Order: sequence, then C-alpha cells, then structure tokens
Amino acid sequence: MSEVIKTHKCAICGKLTTETEYTPFCSKRCADVDLNRWFNGSYAVPSEDLDELETEELTEALADAERNGK
Repeated sequence: MSEVIKTHKCAICGKLTTETEYTPFCSKRCADVDLNRWFNGSYAVPSEDLDELETEELTEALADAERNGK
C-alpha cells in the first residue's frame, strides 16, 4: 500500500511543501513574515464608521447591559 504525501503551497512564498509544524507556511521565516504583516497593519478587516446616532445607541446599550449585570 503506498503512502499519500500531502503537499500545499506556502501562504507567503508559494513554495510547494509537505505538512510541517509551520503549516500553512513552509518555514519559520514565512510564518514570521506573516506575523509581521499582522503587526504592522498590512492585514486589516474592513469596517464602516458608525455615525453619531449609532455610537450613542451602542453606548447606551452597553451601559444598560452593565447595569443589568450582563
């Protein structure tokens, strides 16, 4: 019976690699490059700014939740 070797492309450099402790990356270097991108803000989740009314409603809801012990 032959053994199946799973390979994938590194998320940073695209190099084909087998399962490693750094999956989905091929090496510690690529894992560190990805982490640095998170730290310096290269990756960001888009959001919409709340208008003043939405901000007030959210603040009131949070205050109510704190008063009610939730």
